Amino acid sequence: MSSAQMHSDLHPIDDALVRRLVAGQFPQWAGLPVVRFPSGGTVNAMYRLGDDMVVRLPLVRGGALDVTMEREWLPRLASVLPTPVPEVLGAGEPAEGYPWDWSVYRWLAGENPEAGALSEPVLLAEDLAGFVAAMRGITLPGAPPAHRGGPVASLDASTRAAIEQLRGIPQEGVDCDAVLAVWEDALRAPAWDGPPVWLHADLMPGNLLVDNGRLTSVIDFGCMGMGDPACDLFPAWNLLPADARKVFRDALGVDDAAWIRGRGRTLSQALIALPDYRTTNPAMANNARHVIRAVLEER
Repeated sequence: MSSAQMHSDLHPIDDALVRRLVAGQFPQWAGLPVVRFPSGGTVNAMYRLGDDMVVRLPLVRGGALDVTMEREWLPRLASVLPTPVPEVLGAGEPAEGYPWDWSVYRWLAGENPEAGALSEPVLLAEDLAGFVAAMRGITLPGAPPAHRGGPVASLDASTRAAIEQLRGIPQEGVDCDAVLAVWEDALRAPAWDGPPVWLHADLMPGNLLVDNGRLTSVIDFGCMGMGDPACDLFPAWNLLPADARKVFRDALGVDDAAWIRGRGRTLSQALIALPDYRTTNPAMANNARHVIRAVLEER
């Protein structure tokens, strides 16, 4: 991550603060090493705690509610999903000048997959489809609306604004007329008219863990909730090559309308991310560039 700040309201977090928080609230872990874990995430800081745990702390106020939601829902989701998800081991509270709740999780091994460097793309596509199908099949009541889970049109203003921003950044080389046409296809696609389904709603490569090319865990459920099932089609364009993308689509039985909405939603996120993170978060910016290329190549 660049030294330039991703957000103007980032709360300062360092190793010493994390050590004080852990020692003050979880004295049984006070002697364990604390080491910042490099992450391309934009909302949370992560610190390894010993060999088997990780401390996750919101960087901005907007991430604070995610902590509470994960504590409530992850234990319930873990029992009905085929893929391991984070396990909360400790519920931290504001202290030492740090203003929000934070959590200690069991460490999940694995690496983030990288688009263009997948060792088993077709098998990974099958794994991802199995996870998405399992999420959709959850019947637990009382879920919140998923972040970005509403109608595609709810993203229109921010998407068009991002396209105009990119017109002013010619060095990025984005064909703004072409991406606008894809976006308008998504707006014209029939809306989801079924009941809302459970969604992870942020299936970015940074929220997936793989080992030997296979999906081992899905993390960061801060956007989860109910909404349009097209929201969980993100991996089709942010990660999978064309042949594996087809496997993913076929495994989920995605119709044309949902595919067009999913493509538009994924593109929207990339278009918004690129101007925001191009100088502050290389991982997010590079993924956004990949999505834009993948979408335009498919169209």
